[in-house]
Amino acid sequence: MHSFLPPDRLLLGPGPSPVPPRVLAALARPTIGHLDPRFIAMMDEVKDLLRGAFRTGHALTLPVSAPGSAGMETAFVNLIEPGDTVIVCRNGVFGGRMRENVVRIGANAVMVDDPFGRPVDPHKVEAALRAHPGAKALAFVHAETSTGVASDAATLCRLAREHGVLSIVDAVTSLGGSPLEVDGWGIDAVYSGSQKCLSAPPGLSPVSFSDAAVAAIRARRTPVQSWFLDLNLVIGYWQGSGARAYHHTAPINMLYALHEALLILHEEGLEAAWARHRANHLRLCDGLEALGLTLPVDPASRLPQLNAVAVADGVDEAAVRRTLLERHGIEIGAGLGELAGKIWRIGLMGHGSTPGNVDRVVAAFGEALARG
Repeated sequence: MHSFLPPDRLLLGPGPSPVPPRVLAALARPTIGHLDPRFIAMMDEVKDLLRGAFRTGHALTLPVSAPGSAGMETAFVNLIEPGDTVIVCRNGVFGGRMRENVVRIGANAVMVDDPFGRPVDPHKVEAALRAHPGAKALAFVHAETSTGVASDAATLCRLAREHGVLSIVDAVTSLGGSPLEVDGWGIDAVYSGSQKCLSAPPGLSPVSFSDAAVAAIRARRTPVQSWFLDLNLVIGYWQGSGARAYHHTAPINMLYALHEALLILHEEGLEAAWARHRANHLRLCDGLEALGLTLPVDPASRLPQLNAVAVADGVDEAAVRRTLLERHGIEIGAGLGELAGKIWRIGLMGHGSTPGNVDRVVAAFGEALARG
């Protein structure tokens, strides 16, 4: 047994994304106590930086000490109770995971289904809201990682407000990579992940809750089913005045990393980061189309940070991915669910979204396809 030395990979899949040297260096800084005054001061900076990234003034904005899936569960277990009705939009794998959360809580999931590869249809959502006037929440994925599709979050959140329901939004892949306006769109609960466009290692899930969502949490009739994710308890550590209440031992060095990653985003500027992801996405589209490949998602709904590429008839999609990994050190993703074997997923997220990386993956694709 020896120390593990990972291979040098260019991560251009659906996540994690490449971690910049500044963030890796932050991880290696000395560990201090999770109740140390200096650490608590850094925690406050993390919250402020997250508010900037989310474009929100929500007081309850913090990173959950676990990956993005725990952020999803945090939103559902705190806002939804047994017997509640939730309108759940499913146009990919992660909409299905939202449903699983609702069902496991003992609530009623009313599904609004759209084909994988298409955005959520607001007309179907409005019809579901009208048919279920007692619904408590509308849940949808803003940037569906399994398909590379963006849905119209502004319109969907407007419908939620008009029908008096809370909005729960999966922004795991969109935060930092494409426009996300939590306050501007009136999002009540939103969650993301550290490992996508923020380019920190996986392990933290930024979340943000509106005043209306906090009021719903405080008005619960039943206890939150998860002790660890109960925001009534977590708030005492992240928002306590003066001495913070002990809840759990925070992942100290991971929070150093998130702080540094958010600083990098702040220094670049949010709009500049969105524009960079967009420009590199267009460069990738041009390069892949020149190879005869197609991107099946309608251009108006394509995610700039997660690109679905159709596998042509007769092409061994797994063999192409294997060639990219073994000969070029490039990791891309396969399709999930009903798109397994039908698409590749190329991520241009955060630190990985550069013109040089685009040119490198396009050239590698050309060689892999020529090898057959």
